[in-house]
Parts: sequence; C-alpha cells; structure tokens
Amino acid sequence: MIKIAVYGKGGIGKSTTVSNLAAALSEKGLRVMQIGCDPKADSTTLLTHGAKMQTALGLMRERNNDFALSDMAKEGFGGVICVEAGGPTPGLGCAGRGIIAGYTDRVFIVTSGENMALHAAANIAMAVENFRGRGYASLGGLILNRRNVKNEEEKVRELAGDISSQIVGSLDFSETVQQAEALSKTVIEAFPESEMAAQYRALADAVLRACEVAPC
Repeated sequence: MIKIAVYGKGGIGKSTTVSNLAAALSEKGLRVMQIGCDPKADSTTLLTHGAKMQTALGLMRERNNDFALSDMAKEGFGGVICVEAGGPTPGLGCAGRGIIAGYTDRVFIVTSGENMALHAAANIAMAVENFRGRGYASLGGLILNRRNVKNEEEKVRELAGDISSQIVGSLDFSETVQQAEALSKTVIEAFPESEMAAQYRALADAVLRACEVAPC
C-alpha cells in the first residue's frame, strides 16, 4: 500500500487534480481511497456526482465514535472509496498533520506559475524536508497545474531545482475540466477520450513511478 498526500495553495486545483488522479489510478486496477481534509467537505464530489458526505469528524462529534465505516465512506466513480475527514477550522490548516502522524509516504505539491502558488509550494516543500529528517514522508515532486501565466513552466522548473525535486506531471488550463465539473464528474468519466483525460492518466503513471509502485 502506498499513501499519498497532495498539498498546495488554496484554490490551486487540488480537489480536481486528486479526484481525476484517483479515477485514473482506479482504471489501472488499483484499489483507491480518497480522503478529503477540508472544512467544506467537498473534495470528493466529482467522484460521487455531487453527493454531500457526512464527515468523519462530524460523526465522531455526533455519535461519540459509535458508527460503522459505511457511515463515513461512499463508493464513487471507478470504485474509488471516498471519505471526507472534515478538516480544521478555516485558516488553521491541516498540512503537516498527515505527515507527522505517519498517514502518508509521499507528498506531491500542486502549483502553477503564479507567485502566491510558488511561494506556498516552496513553504510546503520546506516543511516536508524538515519532517523527512525525522523519518516521515518524503517529497514526490511538483504537479504543474497551468494558469497560462508568463514563463510559467520556467518558474516551476526553477522552483523544482531550488527544492531538489522534479515536475512529475503537467496539466493544461482547459475548458474540458470546467465542463466536467459542471456535470459533477471527473474528466476521466465525463470525457474519457479527451486530451485532458490523457494528461490525468499520464500523471497517474508518473505518480506511480515516483512512488515506485507498479499497477496491480
């Protein structure tokens, strides 16, 4: 089993990227679980066709741990098991908790070439490196989610060099993604033959290589 965490600046496209990545991994015959950590509890909605889920933290508060796994888990597209943890109070963040608690093996950072996204990615990479020195998760690489800013790829490649990492995958800024989201579906489900679906599948292959895991 490989445990992957995906971080990045708010609004950078983590939920969309991860949901499509999960769908692409499931196509390869892998058993996939996606756990969202966000107070809005909406990171899995593309896999569940917009269905809202009861969060694990909410169930713990309401039922004092007296609930079954089926109460907090839902099977989404491709058989992906979807769970919403619930997340912390907005603004406090949960980055690092999954790392230091041993819940993840590899961390991937979604970024664009925008300054704020690059700054956030650099800070996250620094935190991962600090934790790695204590025997925790290591950085798997950067995922470039393009916003078509000037010299975008050069900026992200420069960041990858600065943090001694790599760009493991690139995703175009595409209307196909918005069209799929309007249908409450992943691109993999809604437009399986599209160029964007191919990009998400390529990202899945790259992530597996970075994690040194072969599809089963």
